This record gives sequence, structure tokens and C-alpha cells, in this order.
Amino acid sequence: MSRIPEETIHAIREQTDIVQIISQYLQLRKSGQNYFASCPFHDDKTPSFSVSEKKQIYHCFSCGRGGNVFSFLQEIDGLTFVEAVGKTAEMADIKVDQAVFDQARQSRPKADSTHAKLLSVYEKAEHFYHHILMNTQAGEEAYQYLIDRGMSKESIETFKIGFSPPQRQALKLYLDNEDLNDSAVLKKSGLFSDRDDDTFVDRFSNRILFPIKDKRGQTVAFSGRAFLETENSHRTAKYMNSPETELFNKRRILFNYDKARPAIRREGEVVLFEGFMDVISAWEAGVKNGIATMGTSLTEEQVRVLDKATDHIVLAYDGDSAGMEATKRAADFVSKETHFSIEVASFPENLDPDDFIQTRGQEAFKEFLSHGRDTLVSFLMKYHRRDVNLKNESERLKYIEVVLKELARVTSAVERELYLNQLKDEFDLSLDALKEQLQMFVVEQQNARRKEKRQDKQNQQQEAEPTVVFHHNKPAVTSLIRAEKALLHRLFTQDEVWSVLSASEKDLIFSEQDHQLLYLIYDEYYHSREERSLQDFLDYLPDEKLKSKASEIAWISMSDDIAPGEIEDYLNVICDRQPLENQLKQKQMELKDAQRSGDKSRQQSLSIEIINLIKKMKSK
Repeated sequence: MSRIPEETIHAIREQTDIVQIISQYLQLRKSGQNYFASCPFHDDKTPSFSVSEKKQIYHCFSCGRGGNVFSFLQEIDGLTFVEAVGKTAEMADIKVDQAVFDQARQSRPKADSTHAKLLSVYEKAEHFYHHILMNTQAGEEAYQYLIDRGMSKESIETFKIGFSPPQRQALKLYLDNEDLNDSAVLKKSGLFSDRDDDTFVDRFSNRILFPIKDKRGQTVAFSGRAFLETENSHRTAKYMNSPETELFNKRRILFNYDKARPAIRREGEVVLFEGFMDVISAWEAGVKNGIATMGTSLTEEQVRVLDKATDHIVLAYDGDSAGMEATKRAADFVSKETHFSIEVASFPENLDPDDFIQTRGQEAFKEFLSHGRDTLVSFLMKYHRRDVNLKNESERLKYIEVVLKELARVTSAVERELYLNQLKDEFDLSLDALKEQLQMFVVEQQNARRKEKRQDKQNQQQEAEPTVVFHHNKPAVTSLIRAEKALLHRLFTQDEVWSVLSASEKDLIFSEQDHQLLYLIYDEYYHSREERSLQDFLDYLPDEKLKSKASEIAWISMSDDIAPGEIEDYLNVICDRQPLENQLKQKQMELKDAQRSGDKSRQQSLSIEIINLIKKMKSK
């Protein structure tokens, strides 16, 4: 495989700030010298992912993943090393010879996993459907429908919208011609209707198709929209999504997130729409931070995706009654599950965002979205007074009570005061009485939260009980392990350590396999390079596990200067204590065998030997 010149990699690495790159994916918050975020590589409800600007590395204290800017892009976007280096240069606006990357990419062998094959099938299907819409007579009517709806040719191109022709064998014939004819893969793709025989007929026949992409911008599904009125139209669903596959889980995917993510980070907020057409119309109007769910209510998985990009959501659902209900459900869900601040764009006259743009224009839409928002409480007050007869005393009291309960969830004293004064003025009530009632609801909610937390804690303890025994078997971080990590840390960052190692007559053998591997690989790396750096060493390592381990070790907080005798102390611990630990492990294994066989005499003698070894280790 063609390789990128080492000097090119080094130049890109040196000119790149890892914080600037990762901040385009995650919402980083500075704490001390480092930046923190929820980890994108596992279900992380507390920020355990940290980025060091000084060391130019990242490390998750929960799942253990770590590395430099290249390995971050490799993992989060599923890129090869070559692609990650190229994307780093692009994101950091570093000018490089693109031909070098093109040549390296072309020489990459094709992946043969089912996952890769499915991606290839979807890539070709997207191309086929888009071509039919844009360049054939079969797609003319669908194309004109989109234009009449106000969609531009540029947006159709940007979103790669397509059309599935009425001939239900067309896609299969095209894929056959592209040598994508693995029946098992095609059946798993979800592109074809489920049939008892072995024929493949297009699931989305005669529909306009919106490609659904994952966060890496890879097409993983389609949503097909019916647009022709037929005698069977009353039995035809307006939208049809791909079934769930190895690539596609509708609970995790957000439409347009791949394109919107940079704008979400830049604007500091995400605009959540109900439909794909709303997102595309908003995009044409210049609102680039819009996304939509997959025709379902917002899910916990989708909220976690958004939480990595922003802490502010603007709900821009339809202005009709159903849209208000959907807004209320989304607001309740987001408020309960996360720390997001929420605003609501309540469109007037029952309009949806797309209709608003078509009837009032793009500038009016942008103006409304920027300055016509309601706070969450303001929206909830409108929501709760629907169908309420405020002239009726009983209904009026119920309305005030509901609003006060909503206000009890608000933490801002200023915001509470604002709405309490509105209630006071509208209903001619005493402010003191409203505050007294509000405080009662605040206390009720606090007690309910405490009760819920206690119950959660009890549930967690009950769930943990069957696995308690395993925690006892987990090895503690011994002084030997600490010494090994500290020595490797110094080795990675201080060249003078080698002179001490060279002068020592001790045989340096690490107790942990990963530590031994890192030492041997660093030895090879150190003596094959004239210029060395931690960043370069991370790229030199052969797999992600070792990169994560090296990042964890590099993250250890140590003084910049090596204390007199420090390295010799590490060597003494490692070389003198390790044989004792190996003996202890061996004796403990022998003791287990003696216990299984019921040899009481052997158990007693081994127990004495183990006690003596532990005493000896403590004295060192």
C-alpha cells in the first residue's frame, strides 16, 4: 500500500490542535488544564472523556479508549489511517498535496465484511435512485413534484434525493451489473420486499427516496415518500422507512445530523424538526443546524447523540394541535432525561416549517426562528390553556395550579418571578399567595426526586448483588503496577531515562503483557527515529488497544522534572518485587487446586507460604 510521507504526517500533526478538531464532534467543557465531554464511544452519562491540549491526546477514564487526533477520527468516523490524516488536514485547514492521499486511498484493499458489503450496496442504490430522478423520463414526474414543492435542484443534489421506478426489478438488475449480487447480503439490506421465493423486488417502488445517513455520512437506509394519487392511495403509507438492519437502527439515527453537526457546534444549538422536508427547506433558507427524527418520538439514544454536540435544543414542530402535542412530549422527555435548555418555535396558523417558508418566504422564516421563540414555560402556558374556559372558576384554578407545577421545575429565580407576575396580573392574585403555593410544589417535587433516587440506588444495588463476588477477584493496582506505569510514562516523555536503563544491570521484565509490549515497541521506535514525540509513537503502535493503554499511561500526572534516584527506584520495585508477585500467583493457584482436591495438609502449608510471601512483599 502506498504510504504518506512521514514528513507530511509530522507537519499535519504539529499544526493541528486536537481540541479544535474534537470540539467539532463533542461539546468540550474546560476544567482545570483539560477539557471534558461525555464519551462518544460508550453510553456515558457523566463526562469521563478528557482531552489534553498540552499533551495533544484524549483518554476516557471509563471505557479506557485513548489516542491522538488521528486515532480519534479513525474511531469516530470509521476511517483508515490515511483517511484520518487527510481529514485532519482538511478540518485544520492545512494545505497538503491531495494527490498523495488519493494515491494512498486507491491502493487500499476492499473490505469484505458483511457490514462493508451492505454499505457498498446502499452507496450504489443511492447513486441509482438519484440518477433515475435526475436523468430519466421515469423520474420526471417525481422531480417536478419536488420542484413544485419549492425544493431547488441544488438541494436535491445536496441530499441525493432519488426515485425508485415502478419496474420493481430495476434495482436488482443494476446491482447485478455492479457485481453486487450476493443474495445473503441483498436479503439483509432491507432494500427488497420480503418474499417466500428467491426473487428480489424493490421495497420502495414508485416512491421519492430520501437517503438516511449515519453520523459519518454513510447511507444506511432510505425513507420513501408516496407522491402519486392512486385508487389504492388510502391504503398506502405516506412514508415508508427501511426496516432495521445491521446498518440502521431508527432509535439512534437523526436525519441530516452528519451535515448539521458542524453548524450545531458553531451555533451552539440544534433545531429539531418533525419532517425531512422541513429540514431541507430550512437548509435552503440558510438554517444549517436542523435535524429530524425518523418519524418517531425523540429517543434516549438520539438525545445522547445530541448531548455530545450541544446543550440547547429548539423544538420547531408543526403549529397544529398534533404538533403541539409532539412538542410537549419531546419537551417533557428532554427535560426529564438531560440538562438541555429548551426553546420552542411555535409556528402560527397551524403551519408546519415547510409551509411557513413556502407562504412567507425564507427571510421571514429565519427571522421567526431567531426572534419568535417561546421559552419552555411560555410554551407550556399556551399548551395548558388550550380548551380551558378561564371564565369558569374551577377550570381557572386548575390552570393556575398546572402552571405553578411547571414553574416548580424552573431553577432560575428571575424566570420564576417573571411568570408569577404574569399570573398575578392576569388573574388579579396576590404575589405572596402564588409564591407560597409554588414553594409547596417545589418541596413536593424535591421529595419525589429524593424518593426516585433512593429507589434507583436500591435497584442498582440489587442488580449488582449477583456480581459482587467478581469485584473481589479484580486485582488491585499494586505498587509494582504503579512503578511500571510511571517508568513507561517517563520513558515516553524523557529521553534521559534511556541512559539510566542502559547503565542498569537489572533485567527489565514487566509483569503485565501490555506494559512489556509497549516497552519493546518503544525501544524499537526510539532507536529507529531521529525525532520522536508521543503523538508519533501513538501512530507507530500497531493496534487500538495499545494506543489506549499508552494514552492512559501518558495521562498520568507527574512532575516535569525527574527526581534524583527516581528511575532507579522504579527499577528496584519492578525487578525485585515481580518475582515475589509471580511466586504469590503460583502459590495461590496451587492453593485452589489443593482446596478442590480436599488436601488439608497441603492447604495449610501453602497458606503459610502465601502469608510469608505477602509479608516479604510489604517489607520491600
